[in-house]
Amino acid sequence: MSISEVGVEDFVGAGLTIEEAKDFERELKNITSYGFGAKELWREITARKLLKPWQPHALHQLIYYAVYRNYDESIHGPPLYWFPSLDWSLGPPHYNGHLFAFCFIASSKSTKLAGLSKFEIYWPLVLNRLSVQFSVPPKCILDTSDKSKRGGTWLPGAILNIANCCVQSSDYFKKQDDSLAIVWRDEGRDDDNVERMTLKELREQVMLVANALDSAFCRGDAIAIDMPMTTTAVIIYLAIVLAGLVVVSIADSFAPKEIATRLRVSNAKAIFTQDFILRGGRRFPLYSRVVEAAPDKVIVIPATGKDVAVQLRNQDSSWETFLSSAYRLPRWNYYSPVYQPIDSITNILFSSGTTGDPKAIPWSQLSPIRAADSWTHLDVQTGDVFCWPTNLGWVMGPILLYSCFLAGATLALYQGSPLDRGFGKFVQDAGVTILGTVPSLVKTWKSTCCMEGLDWTKIKSFVSTGEASSIDDDLWLSSTAFYKPVLECCGGTELASAYIYGNRLQPQAFGAFSSASMGAGFVIFDESGIPYPDDQPCVGEVGLFPLYMGATDRLLNADHEEVYFKGMPIYKGMQLRRHGDILKRSVGGFLMVQGRADDTMNLGGIKTSSVEIERVCNRADESVLETAAVSVAPPNGGPEQLTIFVVLKKGFSMKSDMLKMKFSRAIQTNLNPLFKVSFVKMVPEFPRTASNKLLRRELRDQLKKELQIHSKI
Repeated sequence: MSISEVGVEDFVGAGLTIEEAKDFERELKNITSYGFGAKELWREITARKLLKPWQPHALHQLIYYAVYRNYDESIHGPPLYWFPSLDWSLGPPHYNGHLFAFCFIASSKSTKLAGLSKFEIYWPLVLNRLSVQFSVPPKCILDTSDKSKRGGTWLPGAILNIANCCVQSSDYFKKQDDSLAIVWRDEGRDDDNVERMTLKELREQVMLVANALDSAFCRGDAIAIDMPMTTTAVIIYLAIVLAGLVVVSIADSFAPKEIATRLRVSNAKAIFTQDFILRGGRRFPLYSRVVEAAPDKVIVIPATGKDVAVQLRNQDSSWETFLSSAYRLPRWNYYSPVYQPIDSITNILFSSGTTGDPKAIPWSQLSPIRAADSWTHLDVQTGDVFCWPTNLGWVMGPILLYSCFLAGATLALYQGSPLDRGFGKFVQDAGVTILGTVPSLVKTWKSTCCMEGLDWTKIKSFVSTGEASSIDDDLWLSSTAFYKPVLECCGGTELASAYIYGNRLQPQAFGAFSSASMGAGFVIFDESGIPYPDDQPCVGEVGLFPLYMGATDRLLNADHEEVYFKGMPIYKGMQLRRHGDILKRSVGGFLMVQGRADDTMNLGGIKTSSVEIERVCNRADESVLETAAVSVAPPNGGPEQLTIFVVLKKGFSMKSDMLKMKFSRAIQTNLNPLFKVSFVKMVPEFPRTASNKLLRRELRDQLKKELQIHSKI
């Protein structure tokens, strides 16, 4: 029904009392009497806070969908739900957002800046506003004289230690020794005070660990971290970089085989881990899983208390023993940082390839500076409390860490499961102002109603990444904080950032990106490699401009040129960089990710390949001849769902439910316990090319049609 048709009975049906429904109807009629169009009406409803976080979600749904009942997206673009403050156009001090500051400065100095590229305007401003301090400053922002470097040479000649930038105070950057660096809470202690660590305390702990690392390892050594993202894990990460070593990022959900692969590829000399992972009052072994990967040396942090609760191998050591060498020093809490050139490797992360080992992606000291994406688009600044449940094994872990510490914000860590009310209460009690999510988390919070009664109104922005968002889930999320924006971002480990983002200067639509990231550019091209005009609605593969500060220029175990550039179109004299996403650009210029151009899939925010999934499933049962793995998002939005197409051997029969159980078990044991199979479909044969190449895209299209039909039924 349209907004003019809803009334008291509908509001009661949505969960209000009779009196509440009458009051609500009176206020709504007052707003609708002005004759607003759909966008303006929704803007007025949210500006007046007619819809409140504690009201039933059914009421929010009723009003949102009624407002946009007769709205034509093909003419007007996607429905808007958040609008910048009317005061921002007046300039500072009415609006002090970082992106506005850049636009304001650039426009006010337009005559002086004539002829300069946006890089020469944007990056000096960012470097001046972030806590990035060089021991030797760069000669310039970007040097493109070496034509063999497609991405140019960024900040040539610069020398620094990016971890030292994170832990040092600075009056200019409003980072004081007594500023809050980290706040955290352990699962199960929901009624305890939030734990706090100042910048000075963080610096001293990082330097303590750096001293201990010096006594055991050589500069340049690769040291892995495989543990939850706790305060201790963050300290270890920064200490490794401060000491001139290289972090090897491994997610704590990986099976032993996957851990072993990453240790081998990175040539890691040691690994930090915990004895157990604590979740929901239960202990899950972690040290024993790491030991199965046969690392040279393991340093084990106790999940609780001071003593580890497992028997260690002879070559391994407890956290307490590891730190003892540093405590013997007269100045255990002081360490002289190892300063290195800007292109020195600080972190090795991994992204799944289509075959074989995962790609080993090195981050240089440039990569953390891409935290400017958060500074710019999310407006992260001193006084903010930024929480994002993630892990140092995934790209969002380091991005979150640097986004906070380089901008002077406080990092908020919940040391437990983010699925339950305990996490939500921490968000409330810690005063979180920016909350990061992945759509599957939001779906769980909404469906279980576990966050009811909590106060999230200090949040000024949400941010979401990892997978496609559901409009209704984001409607619920935004409503918990009086309709604050859910800023979507999409990028990759190899970019150290997002290439498309939402921002606080443009209106936002649910599940959509409103612009390219600052300092990034792209085109959408058709199947012939011809770019669509920038203002034309279209669907096609994205090609990134190669001049992208912080993006990789090498891979440790693959040909960087072949992976990211070979076969890509030429645009305005430059070869585009491959990312692999299919993008849709709507009327009005909003962007939606439509899936992957290759056979890489996105499961729960984790990129993996069809080949890896199929390799495991082909061995799951003797009846299986071959499998094909594809994933698609549901027609109404939401995370991609994994479907396994199966051809059985002749003479065998098997129920799909039984195979689904076996495939799920095999995938979770051998690849990742977070992956799950949604559907299993038996087929007589697979579509193939003349050269016998499997056509997964045809299977994917077939599945999309079936899901579309099912959703209409």
